[in-house]
Amino acid sequence: MKKAFDVAVSGAFWILGSFPILVIAMVVKASSRGPVLYWSDRVGKDNRIFRMPKFRTMRVDAPVVATHLMTDPDRYFTPAGSFLRRTSLDELPQLYSVLKGDMSMVGPRPALFNQYDLIGLRTRKGIHRLLPGITGWAQINGRDDLPIPEKVELDNDYLRRRSFGFDVKIFLETFKKVANRQDVSH
Repeated sequence: MKKAFDVAVSGAFWILGSFPILVIAMVVKASSRGPVLYWSDRVGKDNRIFRMPKFRTMRVDAPVVATHLMTDPDRYFTPAGSFLRRTSLDELPQLYSVLKGDMSMVGPRPALFNQYDLIGLRTRKGIHRLLPGITGWAQINGRDDLPIPEKVELDNDYLRRRSFGFDVKIFLETFKKVANRQDVSH
């Protein structure tokens, strides 16, 4: 049921969102030098590394670390980057990763390849066995503001409670959070 939901929803978003996706790609290209997409090495199911696409929101010379670890992330944003992050539109290319099978619509967010503390905690709790998601239980309960141990506890709660109904609840709640720009710091 989850796989069918993932394919149906991501496919529908690709079809219905193709025009906005094209417009965003043109804005990214026109507003800064560099590629339209940023391919990030992420940790997927069973701690396997995969390449996850996002619309590029940072300058090409930005350090390869989580944004919240930067001392002054604002200086690295492209002209459209901050808006794309606040509205989560930079995440749209991840629909490709869902169709490819590297990600799900709902699950723990994939860790950066160098977030060893997050990877270690998730592995100890068995969370690494899950397919990572575009959105997840931790994202609708704090997103950028949560310390890593709290994110892992919410991911573990998702692991215990996961069901199709719970995924639908998280998916719908995500839209409310994004529309209200709640819990998004950049």
